[in-house]
Amino acid sequence: MHWPVEPAQLRLLLPASLELDLFEGRAYVAVVPFRMTGIRARFCPPLPGLAAFPELNLRTYVRPINNSDRPGVFFWSLEATNPLAVATARALFHLPYMNAEMSCEERGGEIHYRSRRTRRHEPPARFSGSYRPLRQTVKSALTDFLTERYCLYSADAQGRLYVGEIHHEPWPLYDAAAVIEENSIASAAGITLPEETPLLHFAKFQDVAIWPLRRAV
Repeated sequence: MHWPVEPAQLRLLLPASLELDLFEGRAYVAVVPFRMTGIRARFCPPLPGLAAFPELNLRTYVRPINNSDRPGVFFWSLEATNPLAVATARALFHLPYMNAEMSCEERGGEIHYRSRRTRRHEPPARFSGSYRPLRQTVKSALTDFLTERYCLYSADAQGRLYVGEIHHEPWPLYDAAAVIEENSIASAAGITLPEETPLLHFAKFQDVAIWPLRRAV
């Protein structure tokens, strides 16, 4: 789910070493619900109880100020049900993972998704809704801008910037329909979404590989 947002609203919510990546002068904020499966380290089997869980993230698109040729993704929050995954990602990837109570169920080709943040000392945030795929997306410059991203950026408590390389095939996108019953994920981060229907896309499955973080230079 993507909403166009005025860049001025977002710039103060980014680390100083990042700038917004804009499409035709507009910034975009995404709320992305999905389910992780088959999570494992390279050459290792998935660990029972740790390899699959729902996740929900709030993100935008950025470039490092000192290297504008490396567009990537920046996350304000990532909700997950797995406490070990949350702790590991916060410690090793400097990503703002949040503990949450979540459910993700398919019923008759429609996904019903619920999330309620439970992490202490963080603003409350909820998402509930249902969505389903429609027809295969006709790719455009905008869909490529929003989905074909091959690195993520994060910053530690001292403001040092890190980059994580990501690899995946082009997203097999479908246009989508959705009923959003509740969505306070963005407002919990201090972002006001416009009162308009978001741009909706759906993917049935995607294999993704991520490399360990390194300091961005």
